[in-house]
Amino acid sequence: MAAPAGSLVAAVLAHSGRLDKEDLGTRIGRLSRRVEELKGEVCNMINKKYNEFLPSMQSAEELVSQVEGLSSNIDLLKAGIENEVQRDLNVAVAEFTELKQQLERDTLVLSVLKKLQEFDIAIKEYNTALLEKKYVAAAQQLETARSNLKMLESRKGFELKILKALGTELTVQTQNMLYHLGEEWQKLAVWKLPPSKESSSLESVVHSELHLHTVPSKEEEIAGPPVASVLQAFAVLGELHTKLKIFGQLLLKYILKPLISYPSLQPCTEEQSDVFILRFKSKESSLDHSSPVEVFDKIRLVFEVLHKYLLSSRLSSHKFSFTLAELLGDMIWEELSDCLIQNCLVNSIPTNSSKLEQYIEVIKSTEEFEKALKNMQFLKGDTTDLLKYARNVNSHFANKKCQDVIVAARNLMTSEIHNTVKIIPDSCVALPRLPDPGAGDRSKMPKASEVLHNDMGNLENKTKLSQYTFSLPTCRISSSVEKLMELAYQTLLEATSSTDQCCIQLFYSVRNIFQLFYDVVPTYHKENLQKLPQLAAIHHNNCMYIAHHLLTLGHQFRYRLTNILCDGAATFVDLVPGFRRLGMECFLAQMRVQKGEILERLSSARNFSNMDDEENYCAANKAIRQVLHQLKRLGKVWQDVLPVNVYCKAMGTLLNTALTEIVTRIAALEVTAFVTSTC
Repeated sequence: MAAPAGSLVAAVLAHSGRLDKEDLGTRIGRLSRRVEELKGEVCNMINKKYNEFLPSMQSAEELVSQVEGLSSNIDLLKAGIENEVQRDLNVAVAEFTELKQQLERDTLVLSVLKKLQEFDIAIKEYNTALLEKKYVAAAQQLETARSNLKMLESRKGFELKILKALGTELTVQTQNMLYHLGEEWQKLAVWKLPPSKESSSLESVVHSELHLHTVPSKEEEIAGPPVASVLQAFAVLGELHTKLKIFGQLLLKYILKPLISYPSLQPCTEEQSDVFILRFKSKESSLDHSSPVEVFDKIRLVFEVLHKYLLSSRLSSHKFSFTLAELLGDMIWEELSDCLIQNCLVNSIPTNSSKLEQYIEVIKSTEEFEKALKNMQFLKGDTTDLLKYARNVNSHFANKKCQDVIVAARNLMTSEIHNTVKIIPDSCVALPRLPDPGAGDRSKMPKASEVLHNDMGNLENKTKLSQYTFSLPTCRISSSVEKLMELAYQTLLEATSSTDQCCIQLFYSVRNIFQLFYDVVPTYHKENLQKLPQLAAIHHNNCMYIAHHLLTLGHQFRYRLTNILCDGAATFVDLVPGFRRLGMECFLAQMRVQKGEILERLSSARNFSNMDDEENYCAANKAIRQVLHQLKRLGKVWQDVLPVNVYCKAMGTLLNTALTEIVTRIAALEVTAFVTSTC
């Protein structure tokens, strides 16, 4: 401690400057004392800290010794675990795994045995129920046995040979059950069908009967199962659809379709104590097709009977719930409605627009028929194809009318051409008087005479044209063409009183008639038109007759048709040039044939040379006579057929051809003689 004190004193002296020796000594003593005090305090503090640290160090040393002891104990335990416990633990785990697997096998075996027991119980209860004719309970037991067998078969890795035997047994028992149910069903619904294979004839259908034994007597109420029990059992086994499908097909073939096809067939019913019989009787009828109202009444009677004695039963379980009427309706309604449409409603479509209002009764009857079937739960939904077809009568009427018109027109076009009628200027198509153009809702147009009278005043020319100025000249046309034109007028007249849609269809059907004539007649009668001059002339007149009417046909009906056609579409004028060309080409082709024959005959006249020679004279004479004969024959076949002006032009042209050829040949002789004499 002396060195620091000296340093301190020196520092003080250096700092304080000049000091007295006494003061310096006093201060040095004081400082020395202070240093001693500080030294004591430091020693006390160190002793105090040492006293406090010593117990901690001792406790730490004790802890270290304890840790070392624990570490040695852990090593001993670890060695013991590795040597003894681990071996015992592995053994325990293996034993646990084995016990667990054994438990799973035992559980599986127990469940399999339980399912086998349930299968056995179900089969026993099935046999008991079958003996007691409790078919629903028996069918349910079979389904229980089937579900147990399926569950056993679904367990992979646990195949049993007995399962195959159980499956065979289940199949045998199911077929046995179906056999008994089939026997009962055949007793409940008995079909007595005609032996003849021709089941579609009226005679065989009359002998068809359906006997429904669905009302058991008092003695059979206990032993005999009701129809619901049998059908419910079929439903449980999944065979009801097949049975009802067969029943539905027989119902369609032997009852429903014959009632639609034969107007004279009437259903007869007979109810006895334990059976209901449905049979037929035939009465005389002059109709070729049954009216929809009568057909609907007949079929409704059949369904009411079936609903009362068979189809009203409701079948239900945890898997399904429906009535027999619903199921049968789903099976046969589509085929039945198609038959009603094709064989009944189609034939009832009116052929005249005036009868369309009477068709409301058919629509109403169709609605009532479907409503009755819906009440019996035979039909589902709001509107069916049957009712849609009946309500769409306007479209069907138009289609049927157009089809009938085209068929009738084609029959006329393919008929014989040589059957003719004489057309004179006074001739007109036999039609009722057309209504006034301003009648109804059609556009009103002023008459041309009124317009001229109002606008022209007294400027009318006193010289008037003949009433026959624009008439077709006297000639002969085919009676079929006259009927064809009458058909066109009648169809257009029908269109004037029809709906807009029908009016348009009928109008264009008339146009199709003439377009069909343009394509069919020249092709169908091609050979005769080429060979027979008379038919060529008649065809020429036919085309001109049609073209003559086409000029004014559209104008006559323009303001009596629908407004869509009144805007200029109701015209046939565009067809006129084609028909005129068709007639002229055919007749000109025949003229070319006749010219060729005349020239061919004159070619055998040996150029009219050396008439002094007997052979040349005979050849020339024969050629001239053949030409005259040809012209006379043509005159006979054309004179009463062609119009006078056309006849004169045609005969004049042919005569001119003959004379020109003769003159040319004779003139050639003169030129030859002149050249010879000159040379």
